[in-house]
Amino acid sequence: MPNREKTLGALDEKMTEKIRSAYFADPKNTIIRHALSRNPVVDTAYNSAAAAGTSLHFSVEVKTMSVCNQRSSGRCWIFAGLNLLREILAKKAKIGNFQFSQNYISLYDKIEKANFALESIVKLADHDPDERVFAFILSCPVSDGGQWDMFVNLVKKYGLVPQEAFPETFQSNNTRETDQLVNAAIRGFAAKAHALAIKGENEAIRALKEETMEKIYHMFLNAFGVPPTTFRFQYSDDKGKFHSEEGYTPMSFFEKWIGVEELESYQSLINSPTQDKPFGKNYTINFLGNVIEGKEINHLNVEMEKMKKAIIAQLKSGTPVWFGSDVSFFRDRSSHAWDDNAIDYESVVGFPVVFDKAAMLDFKHSAMNHAMLITGVDLVKGKPVKWKIENSWGADNGSAGYYVMSSSWFDLLVYQAVVKKEFLSEKDIEATKKEPTRLNPWDPMGTLAD
Repeated sequence: MPNREKTLGALDEKMTEKIRSAYFADPKNTIIRHALSRNPVVDTAYNSAAAAGTSLHFSVEVKTMSVCNQRSSGRCWIFAGLNLLREILAKKAKIGNFQFSQNYISLYDKIEKANFALESIVKLADHDPDERVFAFILSCPVSDGGQWDMFVNLVKKYGLVPQEAFPETFQSNNTRETDQLVNAAIRGFAAKAHALAIKGENEAIRALKEETMEKIYHMFLNAFGVPPTTFRFQYSDDKGKFHSEEGYTPMSFFEKWIGVEELESYQSLINSPTQDKPFGKNYTINFLGNVIEGKEINHLNVEMEKMKKAIIAQLKSGTPVWFGSDVSFFRDRSSHAWDDNAIDYESVVGFPVVFDKAAMLDFKHSAMNHAMLITGVDLVKGKPVKWKIENSWGADNGSAGYYVMSSSWFDLLVYQAVVKKEFLSEKDIEATKKEPTRLNPWDPMGTLAD
């Protein structure tokens, strides 16, 4: 006879029968089961009534260019950063449409991230690979994602080029394979470096690191292409006058059209209402970055109303806002309306998929994972009721690639915004200059937008 002694917490026959009986007793489950057999959950749960009031008209709007397309890559943070900078160039050059080379920044990001990961492993090589920090780094040494300060470090070090000077390749648009390959090289290095560290052979680790980095560098040049050292910039201005400017380098192009001062005029704000991060303090994240010698991540944690005030001020000045949010559940590619009430998951699956914002951060349910631009806001009696988003998913989605974000979606799912320091108080600016609190690599504020 089998041992049928009850085990606490087991899903036994009695409990299973009770659950199944309750399932069949509710006729709604038959309708939902039939609907889900041929439709995605998100479409089945769509609530069209929530789309009311999401017209693409705004009381404050920055007119921006046609959207870009990051294709099958997680480079949204690079696209959003370059989309912000291209508006600056377009005003100066008086042109209607322009793209910086996303491939150029992406190439150097992958190279710098690989170097950053290898150097992190050199520091940790004598640790057990199951030690939490080491294990976290090994879980995904190089990915597509990033944060604002990582973008700034790349542009300051490598400059910028027009897209026609360094166009996309298949690999830059489809990054899964090269991500797998570079991480294979890095983990292989980690295994060898650990064995050498145990024997105290530090010079051998350094030599192995340089050899590995060279191979990785070559792989990315093959995949993304060899970037130009000089190029010509040709364009026609708004009066139809043709311009052809010779002899640019990536750095001279950046310095003429953007400049270091412009990049350094921005500050990252976060909204993390958790007990471990008091508002008014700045934070950085251990072992997060790309350019080793670059500026560390610096986030100033602020109340949501303060973040909104700074965003609105920047929009009124005519400048879009780079921001990071969680698009895990309430994004909708087909409709332009993004509202957390527009997809009624609870009616379909029986439970809510979002809860208190601080709890979602603490319990690893939500974090910033996608970066875009805010280009407009609709104010009613001075309060924002909806926001305009420029995404990088191509013009075939949303309304020609643009979306409308409801006020409640913003409050619940926006975690980061990058604004000019001129729209912050002196107290806040001083706070950003203080020694930051250092967070663990797995802190939700260290997640990467992709």
